[in-house]
Amino acid sequence: MSLHTPSNITRRAILVLAALPLASADARAQAADDGVTLPELSVVGEPGRSGFGVASPQGSAPSVIEQPVGQVVTQIGRDGTVGDRPATTIGSVLLNSPGVTVRQGNGARDVVISIRGNNARSTGVTKNMVVLEDGFILTQPDGASRFDLVDPRAYSRIDVFRGPQSALFGNYATGGALAFRTRTGREIDGYEIGTDAGSFGYLSNSFTVGGVSGPVEISLYVSDARGNGYQEDSSYDTQTINLLASYTPTPDNRFTLKVINNQVNADLPARSSLDQFGINPYQRGCAAAATAAPGCTLTNLRINGAYGATVPVTADEGGFGRKDRRTIVAARWEHDIDAQTTWRTQLGFDERNFNQPFYTTSSRGSYPSWNFLTDLTRRGDLFGLPAVGYVALAYNTIDNHITTYNRAPYGGPTLGALIGDQEAVQSNLGGRARTEVALSDRWTGVLGISAENTTITGRNVAYAYSASGRTTTVATTDRSFLNVAPELALVYRPNAAWAFRGRAATGYTTPAASNLFITTAGLPGNNTQLQTQENLGFDLGADWTPTETLRLSLTGFYEFFRNELVSQSPGAGLLSYTFNAPASEHRGIEFAADWAFSHGWRAVAAYTFDDQIYTKYTEQLSAGTFTDRFDRAGNAIPGVPAHQLLARIGYDQPTGPLAGLGAYVEAVVQDGFFIDNANQLKAPGYTVVNANVHYAADLAGGYAKRISLYAEVRNVFDETYVSSAQNIANSLNATSGLQNGAAILAATTGSVFAGAPRNVVAGMKLSF
Repeated sequence: MSLHTPSNITRRAILVLAALPLASADARAQAADDGVTLPELSVVGEPGRSGFGVASPQGSAPSVIEQPVGQVVTQIGRDGTVGDRPATTIGSVLLNSPGVTVRQGNGARDVVISIRGNNARSTGVTKNMVVLEDGFILTQPDGASRFDLVDPRAYSRIDVFRGPQSALFGNYATGGALAFRTRTGREIDGYEIGTDAGSFGYLSNSFTVGGVSGPVEISLYVSDARGNGYQEDSSYDTQTINLLASYTPTPDNRFTLKVINNQVNADLPARSSLDQFGINPYQRGCAAAATAAPGCTLTNLRINGAYGATVPVTADEGGFGRKDRRTIVAARWEHDIDAQTTWRTQLGFDERNFNQPFYTTSSRGSYPSWNFLTDLTRRGDLFGLPAVGYVALAYNTIDNHITTYNRAPYGGPTLGALIGDQEAVQSNLGGRARTEVALSDRWTGVLGISAENTTITGRNVAYAYSASGRTTTVATTDRSFLNVAPELALVYRPNAAWAFRGRAATGYTTPAASNLFITTAGLPGNNTQLQTQENLGFDLGADWTPTETLRLSLTGFYEFFRNELVSQSPGAGLLSYTFNAPASEHRGIEFAADWAFSHGWRAVAAYTFDDQIYTKYTEQLSAGTFTDRFDRAGNAIPGVPAHQLLARIGYDQPTGPLAGLGAYVEAVVQDGFFIDNANQLKAPGYTVVNANVHYAADLAGGYAKRISLYAEVRNVFDETYVSSAQNIANSLNATSGLQNGAAILAATTGSVFAGAPRNVVAGMKLSF
């Protein structure tokens, strides 16, 4: 729920939750570990690991935030996802979790991740979830996450938290959270070099080193990846540095340092219409407008860069591209006050610097931010029952400055006139409390709550040009949002094979400053009336592990949204704008299976059914002298496929002279989805089949310790499919006043990116 002032009941709840976990000094740590810290099903994870990101010595107790009870979590390990395949983007890895949807972003390695469809409408940054790495927050205070900086080969595990998570992670966790865990020095224990090469000029080189020396543990991952891309004007190169280091001077003091730096330089093709996708999906023969092949997407740029006449250009002629840098430096101090109590404090600096001259505008800016978190975890007794308590105080702030220019044609990424100058500061200050109680040897209860205040102050100056000169419009905002998010969960384990769980939780996402200053016309201006998005979700699920070789998980979810933040494009090349849909519902089923059904054989499946509809939303459309209102209640929310499946079957030779040799085939199946609010136009569904062969072996008597070889054919049957489709705004016919139909929408450019055709990637890793 979102409140302007918290009620007395809410105040008392926060105080009680903060006090209860710390009330008992007579702790029973072992009983708490045995009775409360109950691991969720790890569908494709690595059993026995605890925590998703603290580089602490073996034997240190994980914090509640690293291993929470009652959550719907999938753990994705290296086996079958990173260790024996060329994982070029994080998207191919995350599809191993049910509930996850992946879209192609603006750049070859840039992908947009959605959990339960909560970000499926985005085609740029990822929102509606919180992203962490090694316990440090990678989501900036305005809610934005990008995955250019994420190289999958650096990680040992990824935890996918599904459903509302604001009670645990605060603002923006309406859809869930992603927690990345890099390989520690202890896991690497030496160094490793790797090379991947493949179709469309793809080449990736990486170097990993790690180890432990006394109280110091270090791991460093460095990579360079580049390629020509499978579409015209889509070449790229990106470099990543990822460092994790820890220092343990005493058994009760641990210090952790995290450094990430990523630089990306990418050319961008133009997004096509659905009609153009059918004619020329990969935008071939589109170097110049004068000689463009049928189906090429052309973008109209103003000849003088300010107003008046335009000229159509291709992506190459317009110099569309991105030159972005992301730098993160963070540190944590973890101190054991006593055997049952751990205090952690961490501070991180995160800057996103971007230069993005693509389509009709060019955006340049710097988003420096700070993240502070201090928390206390206590293992003890609560009214005689083993309990784990967690309290935290979190503060983060971001200083946004972005300038937006018109684009001018030719001569590379030529800038036109300045049309927007935005400055804003956004800050989030909140507290969280959580109690996990072993009610019996079979029942565990969870109660959590967060309260957070968000402030946004800023100004946007918009400029418009005509023959008579320049006009200036100023929009300002000084907004404050107070949000409270409770959570309640129960876990029942009748025996070692079964776990039943029920959960009711809430989430909230405040609008970002950038949302407040883009109008429905897709131009810089005033959109400051946006409200907080809130959701209340219910999960019921069961996990069944009858043997070590079979794991099944089934979860049903039903989520009620209020003021859902929805983004869409008002036209080709224009900025996407955001609006509030007053009420909507998301409901569905998630199923996961991991079955080693015979000696060496293994089958994995991740299926999601996700049905999302507007329950209250009236859209107003205008054209010429006509204005009309359309009731969208009952319509499917665009961008969300109802069905998605990943299914994989493989064999690895366990013994004999061919031990380490394996292969698998996987299919990714996705349903079609609407791309407009009126549900008139649908992006088609698809099935993509990938085939992999790999070999890994220890090397005796040589300098290298281990070799790993792999090759993969992706999209074996050369399926032509839509990998990204930006939502299209419905419109009226200016002559008749009637709503335009599917034919007009299908011809609207600025929406579709095609997925990659058949391609082959092979690589090797040597460990020393």
